Amino acid sequence: MAYITTNHAAVSRTSGLGAFFARIGQALDTYAQSSRRMRDFERLNAMSDAQLAEMGLTRDKIAHHVFRDLFYL
Repeated sequence: MAYITTNHAAVSRTSGLGAFFARIGQALDTYAQSSRRMRDFERLNAMSDAQLAEMGLTRDKIAHHVFRDLFYL
């Protein structure tokens, strides 16, 4: 024997509010990641070619390095 209960009122109230806060959280996460990546990009771009070579990078590969976990280029 199985018992199934459903509370539609609770689901509809919390799902809308939960979705709203989830979108806010996603936006904040996206902003935090993009600002960190831009700081990394600017820091690497300010380095000399010799410093980049010590790290195994060339100037044209900085963007690939900074965004390597998001895009396969």
